[in-house]
Amino acid sequence: MRTEITRAASATFAANRARGAVRFGVQLKDGVTRRGSLHESGSLRVRFPSPEGEGLSAVFVNTAGGVAGGDRFDIDIAAAEGARLTLTTAAAEKIYRAAGPAAQLNIALKAEAGSHLSWLPQETILFDRARIARRIDIDLAEGASLLLCEIVVFGRSAMGETMRDGEFVDRWRMRRGGRLVFAETFRLDGNIGDKLARPAVANGGVAIGTALIVPGDEAVVERIREVQDSLGGEVGISCWNGFAMARFCAQDAMRLRADMMTVLGRASAVPLPRLWLN
Repeated sequence: MRTEITRAASATFAANRARGAVRFGVQLKDGVTRRGSLHESGSLRVRFPSPEGEGLSAVFVNTAGGVAGGDRFDIDIAAAEGARLTLTTAAAEKIYRAAGPAAQLNIALKAEAGSHLSWLPQETILFDRARIARRIDIDLAEGASLLLCEIVVFGRSAMGETMRDGEFVDRWRMRRGGRLVFAETFRLDGNIGDKLARPAVANGGVAIGTALIVPGDEAVVERIREVQDSLGGEVGISCWNGFAMARFCAQDAMRLRADMMTVLGRASAVPLPRLWLN
């Protein structure tokens, strides 16, 4: 009897999990980037504000109101030759506590030769006992360019909230011309609050971020280093394999967001999404 009750509870939990998927491509037509076919399902939606110049902007909206344990969201975006696309989110994404399996977020970005993709979502906020596994797969053709950033906040310090326990797994893979040029898996679990307090981890910081710039070289690194004294948190920048990467850590989300905006402004001429400036 107990086994049957457990199975029934598991089935009910699974049936009430949010699912969402968005898949679309963009192409260049008469010198302007236009959207091609679009697939949406579940609680994930994408909207396209007024065109800005020759490029196109897209904004993701999660109608579920957040992400909880067992939820799954899939995003698959492709930019054809010469197209320019900027992607962001309508608001910070909130990851709530998980009573069971971790939430899953799978992102696939593909850019053909001469195209540009900017993946610039707003912050991902993890609440206490949140569990999420995120996967980002990037496939760039030779001659494609990319500006990508991710900010993760462990608890809303401005609201007096802290994240003590949970799990965050972040897997990134980038291929260029079919060749793997970057692979990283970040894992933070268990007593996250104590781990972030360690000097060798975050020294008490509750916000981390990463910016990936392709192509990136020493000139990009030097432009960013020119403004390092004005940054409010810790920022490290380096380049290799034809791309640059900046790492961020700050005591609060607002400080890290300001640092990210400064760095992105120095790293690329691509304007930030309007939602970042509100």
